[in-house]
Amino acid sequence: MRIATYNVEWFNALFDNHGRLLDDDEWSVRYNVTRGDQIAGLGIVFNAMDADAVMVIEAPDQNGKRSTVKALENFAAAMGLRARRAIMGFENETQQEIALLYDPDIMTPRHDPKGEPTGKQGARDAPRFDGVFRWDLDVDSAPELIRWSKPPLELAVTLKTGAQLRMIGVHAKSKAPRGAETPKEIMRVSIENRRKQMAQCIWLRQRVQTHLEEGESLIVLGDFNDGPGLDEYEKLFGRSSVEVVLGGPEADPALRLYDPHAHQALQARLAAKPATSRFYMADHKCYMSALLDYVMLSPDLVSRRAAWRIWHPFDDPGCYSVPELREALLAASDHFPVSVDIEL
Repeated sequence: MRIATYNVEWFNALFDNHGRLLDDDEWSVRYNVTRGDQIAGLGIVFNAMDADAVMVIEAPDQNGKRSTVKALENFAAAMGLRARRAIMGFENETQQEIALLYDPDIMTPRHDPKGEPTGKQGARDAPRFDGVFRWDLDVDSAPELIRWSKPPLELAVTLKTGAQLRMIGVHAKSKAPRGAETPKEIMRVSIENRRKQMAQCIWLRQRVQTHLEEGESLIVLGDFNDGPGLDEYEKLFGRSSVEVVLGGPEADPALRLYDPHAHQALQARLAAKPATSRFYMADHKCYMSALLDYVMLSPDLVSRRAAWRIWHPFDDPGCYSVPELREALLAASDHFPVSVDIEL
């Protein structure tokens, strides 16, 4: 079985209000890429992956006029994908939903959020992800009130074999200091954003630990906007938010998640790291690569001959050697898919 996560930049802008693809020569929101070229690229990438399920990050918008599920299922039908059904959880206000495209012949997922709803005052013990989390990150005895702008998608999945597993799709807060101009503002906003992101991931870790303590098979996947050694502000908090979700070395091995790319980055902070995204830096006139996307597995799933792959157009020989796929990956998004094959 192949499970993947894929952050599709501005997927929403490729559909009209009826969920129909805007397959034309107009510019997409992606720089210097037409809507038709981005759609064609996405079709090539999704078909090349041929995944049983794809956690789509930045999925098309859900609101009174637009339907995430309709748009994704129309896309799947147009591209002839096996993963032709879609499911989402709590909608958000960012035009970037989290949704799962899946093969209904292989699995049946249902939205199954855990935790209790909260009021404005929040709660400290893993409340429901559309609620409010109380956590004191700056040790001033005044807990911050933390919300997810994109609440994680919690799914209970039944496979055709009858096996059960859980998935949590994640799009954690960006740490980018948007709107800041002076060095002092950039530092302040960067630290504030990292603090909020860390709190989100502490909240997520509480949920992860509960599932692992109950012996459930668990996959946590998506865009964490963070990774070991990614920026200079990490030392203020001791570790990255990704490390928090995985579970540190002090945790019982049975209560840790595993992702080999995160492990590689942790082992070699001064060496080259895997990358799942590529952004153009206008100030420096070059591209920056970063490890932001992960597929984390519970120990029982790791033992099922789990094999990970980053579909990077330059780092993965299989992607690079097929020019059509290589160019499609570059046109489709500023992130690249991450997949894992598991014997289930």
